[in-house]
Amino acid sequence: MKKIKMGMIGGGSGAFIGDAHRRASRICNDFELVGGVFSADFEKSKQFAKTEGISNNRCYPSVDAMIHAELALPLEERIELVAIVTPNALHFSFAKKLLLAGFHLVCEKPMTMTVDEAMELEKLVNQKKLTFALAHTYTGYPMVRQMKDLIAQGVLGTIQRIDAQYYQGWINSIIHGTESRITGVWRLEPEHAGISSCIGDIGVHAFNLIEYTTGLTIKQVLSDLNSVQKEVKLDLDATVLLRFSDNLKGVIRASQVCAGEENSLTIAVYGSKSSLKWEQENPNYLYLLSDSEPTKIYKPAHGYNEAFAEASHTMPSGHPEGIYEALANIYKGTAKSIRGVNFVPGEFPTVHEGLRGMKFIHSVIESNKLGNVWISI
Repeated sequence: MKKIKMGMIGGGSGAFIGDAHRRASRICNDFELVGGVFSADFEKSKQFAKTEGISNNRCYPSVDAMIHAELALPLEERIELVAIVTPNALHFSFAKKLLLAGFHLVCEKPMTMTVDEAMELEKLVNQKKLTFALAHTYTGYPMVRQMKDLIAQGVLGTIQRIDAQYYQGWINSIIHGTESRITGVWRLEPEHAGISSCIGDIGVHAFNLIEYTTGLTIKQVLSDLNSVQKEVKLDLDATVLLRFSDNLKGVIRASQVCAGEENSLTIAVYGSKSSLKWEQENPNYLYLLSDSEPTKIYKPAHGYNEAFAEASHTMPSGHPEGIYEALANIYKGTAKSIRGVNFVPGEFPTVHEGLRGMKFIHSVIESNKLGNVWISI
C-alpha cells in the first residue's frame, strides 16, 4: 500500500521520544515522515529537517503555518497523520487545532493537562470521526497482548489481586544537584508537566496497563505522594491503593527516585486458579504461575500464543524485540484505522484511554491533597 504521509510536532534533535516515534513508524513501514514543526526554534527545526532529508518547504515555523500550507496541497500530497511529541502543556492546544483541521493524530501521554480538556478532545474525535492513538507504548508488546487474551479467556479464574510497579531513578541525581538543575527540568515544572511528575509520567502507564490487560475498570484510588525535597513542586514517589470492587483490590507503586532503577515496569495479576506476571525490562517472557503445576513461560513467535500476540511480533523466535517494536505495533494499528482496514480492539490506545488516564492522575492528586482518602475516578 502507499505509505501514509506523516508530520511531527516537536521531537527534534536530541529528543528521545521523537526519535522513538520516527523509528517505530519506520519499523511499521506504513508511514513516511514528510514534514513538521520539530522545534520552537525555527532555525533548529530546519537543521533537523535537513538531517532527516525532509524538504525545506515542509519544515514549518509553527503549527498554524503547517496546517495552512498542508491544507492548500492536493489531498494525495498532504500530511494525513501528525505525531505530537511535545512537553505535556502543548498537547491539548495542538491536538485541538489539528483535529479541527481534519488530521489524524498520534499523541504522547498524558493526553492533556486537565480532565475537561481530555473530555473536549474525546468529543471532537468522535464528531470528526478521526483516528486518535495515544502512545501508551507498553500495550504494543506481544506478551502484554498475550496476557490480555489469556485473562479474557478466564485462565486465571477469579481475579483476586492486581499489583503494578514502575520504578525509575533518573531524577535522583537531579534533585540532589544544584537548584538550577531542579528548576531546569520541564518534568518538574507544573506549567509544563501539569499537576504531577511521577504519576503523570509513569504511574499512568501502570494504570493503563492494568485496565488494558484485565479489561477491568479501577473505581476508586487512595494515594500517598512524596516530593522528597521541599523545593520540588511535584510528586516524585507514589503509592496508590486501588479498588475495582468490594472483593478486588490492588496497588500501584511508582517512583522516579529509586537509585539504580532504570525502567522497571512490572504487572502481576493473581487469580483463584493461576497468576500472570510480566516485566518491561524482560519483555519477551510472560510467566503463568500455579499452585499445582510448574511455572509456564510464554515467548513471542510461537504457535502456542493467541493470534493477537502472534500478529504483534516482527522477528523470529529467539530474537529480542523492544520498545521500538512495541510502539511500531501501535502505529501499525493506527494505519489500519486510517485506511479503514479491520483491526483488533486493543491495537492502539484511543482518546478514551487518554481521558481515563487524566481522570486517574487528577483523582490520585486529589486523594493525597485531601489527606489520603478514597476518591472515585
